[in-house]
Amino acid sequence: MVKRRVAPKALGKMKERVREITDRNGGRSMKSVFAELRGYLTGWKEYFCLAETPRVLSDLDEWIRHRLRMVQLKQWKRGKTIYREMTRLGAAEDVARKVAANSRRWWKNSAKLLHTGLPNSYYDRMGVPRLAT
Repeated sequence: MVKRRVAPKALGKMKERVREITDRNGGRSMKSVFAELRGYLTGWKEYFCLAETPRVLSDLDEWIRHRLRMVQLKQWKRGKTIYREMTRLGAAEDVARKVAANSRRWWKNSAKLLHTGLPNSYYDRMGVPRLAT
């Protein structure tokens, strides 16, 4: 049996498209980003469903969630808003305070404590499909 892999060029194009969808300056609601991403990722997953590369797909899942958290932080903009929204989503006050203190470092901040307020289960509830399932 031939093992199928995802070509590097296909991965590059996929990442480029996800970057377009999750553009920080898009001026769109998160619901519209989720909807567009849902359509694209579902089709991509169906096309590459026979690929035997679980690690590549799980790495892509992590990267996509990281991008989504970054976009959410960018939309919240100010530390006050970040703190309010993080506590509303169930994060502890000290965690929300730490995330809000670094409000302008979207990419770095989205890889750290933001997971407590925006866990992967949040994106599952919003309908963003996982590639590595």
